[in-house]
Amino acid sequence: MAYHLFEVFGIELEYMLVNKSDLKINPGVDQLFIAKNGSITSDIENGKIEWSNELVAHVVELKTNGPTKNLSELDALFLENIKEINSYLEKRGICLLPSASHPLMDPHTETKLWQHDNNEIYSLYNKIFDCNGHGWSNVQSMHINLPFFNDAEFEKLHAAIRILLPIIPGLSASSPVLDGKFTGFKDMRMEYYKTNQKEIPHMTGKVIPEQVFNKADYHRVIFQPITSAIKSFDTENILDHHFLNSRGAISRFDRNAIEIRVIDIQENPSADIAIAAFIIEVLKLLVSEELVSLEDQKSWHEDQLFDIFNDVIKSAETTLIIDKKYLAIFDLQKDADVKKIWKNLYARIGEKLDKNHQKHIEFLLQNGSLSTRILKALRNDFSTENIQKVYAKLADCLQDNRMFRP
Repeated sequence: MAYHLFEVFGIELEYMLVNKSDLKINPGVDQLFIAKNGSITSDIENGKIEWSNELVAHVVELKTNGPTKNLSELDALFLENIKEINSYLEKRGICLLPSASHPLMDPHTETKLWQHDNNEIYSLYNKIFDCNGHGWSNVQSMHINLPFFNDAEFEKLHAAIRILLPIIPGLSASSPVLDGKFTGFKDMRMEYYKTNQKEIPHMTGKVIPEQVFNKADYHRVIFQPITSAIKSFDTENILDHHFLNSRGAISRFDRNAIEIRVIDIQENPSADIAIAAFIIEVLKLLVSEELVSLEDQKSWHEDQLFDIFNDVIKSAETTLIIDKKYLAIFDLQKDADVKKIWKNLYARIGEKLDKNHQKHIEFLLQNGSLSTRILKALRNDFSTENIQKVYAKLADCLQDNRMFRP
């Protein structure tokens, strides 16, 4: 069934399994699924939320079981499932850990690919790209799926999403520490994302999708080159161009939706859903053309947007934006940091969010991204012991649905 713009939503959240004693990753998702389901499957329907496996054996994905019209109930539903998973894991000394990257994982020795359903696809990916690296095995995100009914709606939604993508990490960055040290990037997940598939560069492109605004052009400009590039690798013809497309927003014409993928996972589901609700309201504002016309939105080349995105993944909300044309979209006349852009947007549409979402967005705008708060809590002490202490607090925040305070 095809839905109209903003009629329904789909949300996906990814979490790591770690040992409670030392926070080392634990590749035990299959055992979790056996405990819940009696057998290993790639998906478990649990009412309105579905559990599924990911590429690696220590990551579990929770997602809305089909499209939902109600964003307001989602944080409670996700929390319920998180608590249920933790209750299964606790018996084995394991828990879920939020944030977009594990700060101490050695992906070259600790990565274990999912060995069950879809294993042949994961094995092929591993053969082509070597998935034993941070960019493949140490990345957790939230995906937002938004519907479009036809080409006219796709044009509006794709144009708006492209404009917003560069500054989203300023709100959501949560991956500042890898290999026991500050990476220099507040959103290191997205820094890896850019070059993850360097063997076949067209799969990711410039992260910001190209200027294509209808299905036919999308197939010609994006899907066809991907299909051609993968042909010599995919000898058994098991890879689908919808999955191979790895831009920061991917268009799924098989289900008439665009999936936004540049959002790092937060410390609790209330923060995630608040960010999702905020992004959706801003996209509605852009689609309405109240800020800037559709033609102006479409005029932005991916290279221009990629330059902004590149700066934002480094410094998140404190990134200074000096592109006057980009600032003008948001009614800003002089240089401003990303936090200022989001504050301006919140002033416009904040009242359209429910009270719980308002509370969480206001916390983020006041206290900074999760990356900023993690770095503040670490106080430049990157000893294993201190990192474990700080990230153990993140695990508590997830279980208790609390915001992380340094």
